[in-house]
Amino acid sequence: MGRAAGVLVRDVRAAGRGDTAVGFGLGVSLFEGSAASSPRQLRVMPSFAGDLLDPARSHGDLLVRVSGEDAAAVRKVVESVKSVATKADWVVRWGIDGFRAENRVEEGRGLARNPFHFTEGFGNPESERVVADRVLVREGGQGEPAWAVGGSYQVVRVIRFATELWDRDSVQEQERIMGRRRDGRWLDGAPVGEEPNFAADPNGRLTPLDSHVRLAAPDRRNPPPLVRRSCSYDRGDGDTGIIFNCFQRDLAKGFEAVQRRLEGEALAKYVLTTGGGYFFVPPPGDAWIDALS
Repeated sequence: MGRAAGVLVRDVRAAGRGDTAVGFGLGVSLFEGSAASSPRQLRVMPSFAGDLLDPARSHGDLLVRVSGEDAAAVRKVVESVKSVATKADWVVRWGIDGFRAENRVEEGRGLARNPFHFTEGFGNPESERVVADRVLVREGGQGEPAWAVGGSYQVVRVIRFATELWDRDSVQEQERIMGRRRDGRWLDGAPVGEEPNFAADPNGRLTPLDSHVRLAAPDRRNPPPLVRRSCSYDRGDGDTGIIFNCFQRDLAKGFEAVQRRLEGEALAKYVLTTGGGYFFVPPPGDAWIDALS
């Protein structure tokens, strides 16, 4: 195929045995020179406030994600993918290994602990119907090409955490910056399974106005229309963080709306986005192949 770019993300969920899955997403550059109509919102991921994107670790024609519970099995599949790519005249542009510490499912939500010691995933819906409504491109109304209906926009962000600086703060200060307890409970006393009443705390006395969760979703009863599936990484020499992944049917209403609200958050001085990109996960079937051919 003569493509000159590709991306490979490895995600080891936890120690143990289990199936290994391979998923992929299409980058906007894959459509260059093609008569196919690209997904309407697909483009090169812009640099948002505070980002320092490394071009060598950003974007790509194709995103390949290999995930599983057995690290050896994941590595074997990764090597197989690389072999196939080489034979097809593709070049792996960048790659990163990920893991999900304390990975588990509670009430239908996939949870894991990030390098800042906080449990993530409580904001995802437990209903498959709600997941599909947030994630899958709908037929009609979005102006998408017919072949893209049932697909999803995927955002990948490699976010480095300043863990040494973070760990100097008290747990109480960390929780105020995040807007939640480490275990997911809310600062206003609401349990994990309920929503906080931010309207009753207009001045941010309980949950600071610049806390991460409050800015990301100021109306918890109408959460952002996206689903997250992130994992942690550790490259050594203090380079740790998360490989942020989210899926949505509309980039503008999903990730981009949240990202713009996060400008000026208290967490900003502890995190730095260094790579990633926008991709489109096609629906099942071969329609996307026919569209590109």
